[in-house]
Amino acid sequence: MDANAGLALAALAGFAVGGLGVWAVLRLRPRPPLVAEADAVPSPNVPEGLGRLLAVLPGAAFVVGADNSVLRASPEAARFGISTGGRLDVPQILAIVTSVRRDGVIREQELELPRPPMGKGVIDARVRVATLSSTAALVLVEDLSEARRLDAVRRDFVANVSHELKTPVGALSLLAEAVQSASDDPEAVQRFAGRMQIESNRLSNLVNDLVDLSKLQGAEQQYHELVDVDRIVSEAVDATKTVANARDIDVVVGSPTTANVLGDEAQLVMALRNLLTNAIAYSPPGTRVAVAARASAGVVEVSVKDQGIGIPEAEQSRIFERFYRVDPARSRITGGTGLGLALVKHVCVNHGGECTVWSVEGEGSTFTLRLPLAPAALTPEAPETEGENHS
Repeated sequence: MDANAGLALAALAGFAVGGLGVWAVLRLRPRPPLVAEADAVPSPNVPEGLGRLLAVLPGAAFVVGADNSVLRASPEAARFGISTGGRLDVPQILAIVTSVRRDGVIREQELELPRPPMGKGVIDARVRVATLSSTAALVLVEDLSEARRLDAVRRDFVANVSHELKTPVGALSLLAEAVQSASDDPEAVQRFAGRMQIESNRLSNLVNDLVDLSKLQGAEQQYHELVDVDRIVSEAVDATKTVANARDIDVVVGSPTTANVLGDEAQLVMALRNLLTNAIAYSPPGTRVAVAARASAGVVEVSVKDQGIGIPEAEQSRIFERFYRVDPARSRITGGTGLGLALVKHVCVNHGGECTVWSVEGEGSTFTLRLPLAPAALTPEAPETEGENHS
């Protein structure tokens, strides 16, 4: 092996260590089965053992011959769609390879690569090229798209949290000053103290929702607890009964299902409670909110239907985003944190399900939790009951 090949292998080893660290942090998708070195076509231009090293890299790695043919490639290389018919055919990478062959200097560059034909958009990638011999070049491609997406999400989240915290904290500061100024007016002090209580509750709710969201976005969950869907519905309805009565909203509960799911009862109750709270908050007084559960084809669906203001069709794809509000002014009046539906989404995902929405402006909305039923072997038999009750 010549000196250039030795340098290239050293660079590759460094890239492997760094790449594996990134993989551990971002938990990238599983790769295809590793390709044994014996399966590749031998080439005198490829150092012995390099094929096995390529196979353990989390990114795409391949060796390019003098005619730009791909002599060896890691399993991940196919995902990038960089080669066609066994040849390197991405102009940006070919230009880097040509420059490296010309002067032997290792080069690194960040590029936007088109996704394979079945994909959409581009891949943000870091490309590193080094020579292995007079004719062979080593190309390493690291996908930066997920890291950049997570960084953008983090920045947006920090900005949103800062904005949401600023409102109640600022209000509490102003109200405290008002209380000091009105120390000789008991009625004003009582009024300002009431407002301070409202703002402190809003701040407390926001902090609690942030803590819950942090827990739900942590490590993958595995649930073994058998949870009664009818009990989830009952507890969520009971938790919102006071606010429903205060707004003159009639909460109607459908017939029991005797269905069970595997999950965390507290999380599922929280998700359904959030849907009920939203339905009550955005419904006119004197209307009804219906809660119904039904099981079929291995799935249980729990729907919450209101007769409220509805959601514009253009907004429906974004309502599960953190802090996204269709009507920010109304949300502040109702005291929402902007995290309720995001929590619902993460609870459903963690339980292997989903939350869907149907809505028409002026007619109301229907949110549906869809969760996989517990295996029949774990489900106790229960007598069928019929009927309808009101909160």
